[in-house]
Amino acid sequence: MVLSKEHLVSFSITFLLCFNLVNSQILGPILSPILPPILSPLVPDLLNFLDQRLAIVFPIIQAFKNTITSDPLGITLTWVGPNICNYKGFYCDNPPDNLSATTVASIDFNGFQLSAPSLDDFIDQLPDLALFHANSNNFSGTISPKIASLKYLYELDLSNNLLSGTFPSSILNMPTLSFLDIRYNLFTGTVPQQIFIKELSAIFLNNNNFLLTLPNNIGETTASYLTFANNKFTGSIPSTIGKASSTLLEVLLLNNQLTGCLPYEIGFLKNLQLFDAGNNLLTGPLPFSLGCLKKVEQLNFARNMLYGQVPEVVCSLGNLENLTLSYNYFNRVGPLCRKLIKSGVLDVKKNCIFDLPDQRPMEDCVKFYAVPRTCLGSGSFTVIPCQLPMKPRGGNKRRLLSYSALERKRVDL
Repeated sequence: MVLSKEHLVSFSITFLLCFNLVNSQILGPILSPILPPILSPLVPDLLNFLDQRLAIVFPIIQAFKNTITSDPLGITLTWVGPNICNYKGFYCDNPPDNLSATTVASIDFNGFQLSAPSLDDFIDQLPDLALFHANSNNFSGTISPKIASLKYLYELDLSNNLLSGTFPSSILNMPTLSFLDIRYNLFTGTVPQQIFIKELSAIFLNNNNFLLTLPNNIGETTASYLTFANNKFTGSIPSTIGKASSTLLEVLLLNNQLTGCLPYEIGFLKNLQLFDAGNNLLTGPLPFSLGCLKKVEQLNFARNMLYGQVPEVVCSLGNLENLTLSYNYFNRVGPLCRKLIKSGVLDVKKNCIFDLPDQRPMEDCVKFYAVPRTCLGSGSFTVIPCQLPMKPRGGNKRRLLSYSALERKRVDL
């Protein structure tokens, strides 16, 4: 078999790395005076790099390549030679501190199906990295605190991998980070409250094993997208969520262990388009303030313990495409809501509305309503903190993003 020049060079570098390791760690006391370090001068001599910054990261990339245990698409076959900017998944640009230099600025491994035991000493050793996307691979291990040293990183997507450990708190010290996606991994433990005061545009944490009682500073978030579904979040939804009225667009809280009553202040989220808190332990009536969510398209409170009437002001929302209230204990609906039931927009099956089909057994409803239930601030539930439109108005529908986060594929903002 005849090897190309680039493959011979790559083999030579690997051999020299190993030889240098033996020299320094095993034979160091004997040979160090005789054999000086050989790797640093030989790399630039053997390979012609476009920029010194590329020469510096070359051994880092090659070392990571050697840790990859599976590469079914043959991605790493392109990681040969000095032309790093042509490696599949690597993208070069001019760094902010030197616009005449060339460096590895972003990495996109989305869908590459690579397997490696760790990302440590790879991501954190690429000093000019601004974007790292690695959706749908098989990377495991934890996220090193050293990642906080990346002064330009603004997008981090590690979704749909096998990463574990606790929440990588070091990322909260990264001043440029604005997009965080670590969903579909094996993370455990709590989520730091500081995540809600960091300037992030999107926080995707769903489908892990995170524990969190939603803190009062949730309303300080700058994020437009909060996807916390399929974790182990507990406690009530804080009333302070209403303070995020200028930023929040989509909220996914489904399949957690949330309790308490829905806060009246949800109605302050004037830009909200999606709110899903299905399959929790929420109780109480639906606040009439939800009728102020003029832009909302999807509301899901299915599989909770909500009760009372379905407010007509909610059914009059002009952009509403789906209102799911099934598997609760609602007992009354008005004429506007009945129109939505008929059109398929409103789902109230398995409730206590006995003139409608497919409801709960009578004895279940009697048993539920026999227990006194109250909510703090119950007087606010019929307050409408906005001027309602005279008639429903349709608007331009936007593409909702958060539900795509419940799939394993990447999310594009």
